[in-house]
Amino acid sequence: MEIPKLDAEYAAKVCFACGRENPIGLKLKPVHDGEKVSAEFTAGEFHQGWNDAIHGGILYTLLDEVNAYAMLCHGIEFGVTAKSEIRFKQAARINEPIQASAWVTKVRKRLVETQGVLTLKDSTVIAEGDFLFYVWRQSKRTVLWDMDGVIADSHSFHFAAWQETFAERGIRFTGEDFNELFGTRNDFIIGSVMGRELAEEDVKIMVQEKERIFRRQARGNVQPFPGAIRLLNAIKKANFKLGLVSSAPKENINLVIGELGLNGIFDCIVFGREVSESKPSPQIYLLATDRLEVAPADCLVIEDSPQGIRAAKTAGMKCLAITNTHPRQKLEEADKVVDSLENVDLITLLMRI
Repeated sequence: MEIPKLDAEYAAKVCFACGRENPIGLKLKPVHDGEKVSAEFTAGEFHQGWNDAIHGGILYTLLDEVNAYAMLCHGIEFGVTAKSEIRFKQAARINEPIQASAWVTKVRKRLVETQGVLTLKDSTVIAEGDFLFYVWRQSKRTVLWDMDGVIADSHSFHFAAWQETFAERGIRFTGEDFNELFGTRNDFIIGSVMGRELAEEDVKIMVQEKERIFRRQARGNVQPFPGAIRLLNAIKKANFKLGLVSSAPKENINLVIGELGLNGIFDCIVFGREVSESKPSPQIYLLATDRLEVAPADCLVIEDSPQGIRAAKTAGMKCLAITNTHPRQKLEEADKVVDSLENVDLITLLMRI
């Protein structure tokens, strides 16, 4: 059998279960909490079979959809239902919210087994089922993360370190200066602020001084942004590739990932001095794709700065931006802008950006 042609964007619009633009669809919006997929649905008049009872086919559709999403959240780009066994426990009434949940129970090379359940608000079980999916394609989706301003709330430590470093040279470094340049490489910041080209040795001295101050202040104090660690762990558990792509020097990266307990979570780490140009050049993101052996079109970048967004988009990648360090209006070049990673789950990364 040939693999069906799949236009994911079109399917997301018209799918009967989850299509946003299907006028007669259920418009489910599944979410992934790191362990299971869930969605809420309230049936109306046109979803009933006999008086006030939801049609069994609608209940089956709810279960099939969340089970399919559970499969997709396990590193699979495309699979189809091969077998399902549903056990209906009791009738479900229209106009009562139903919670649909599903999770993966077993993964084989070409088959994935899942389980799902439909419950009322009081946890009464309406139906439960076992599903078997045939895997057509493993996902190539790769998530590349910036570090400062995305994972680590390190903004204040960097600002204070730059202020002290520039003050030693009689230069006033403002918050506006910092916000404009945060996320770019150190030599780029120095050149922009000094307004002239310095000798390489002088730049090196300033960078070393600034980073010593940063590490002194950040050690024992750096905190993650809300939702970042949860989302990282969910992506890792789901078998998608993860890359850390930061303009920071390697010593800072080692400090931050150690402080936040993230050692070993990334499949690839790329730092600023490994490329010849700072963001907004796409060099650093393209180097990550080379090391991970993925195509730019398969990559989603999570960024917080206009320079980083431009680097990702120039590289041919999708980009999710977070308003941790810049206002929303400065991040409009991204494909999607959010105020916190607390509001982002794995399905959002896979299907909604």
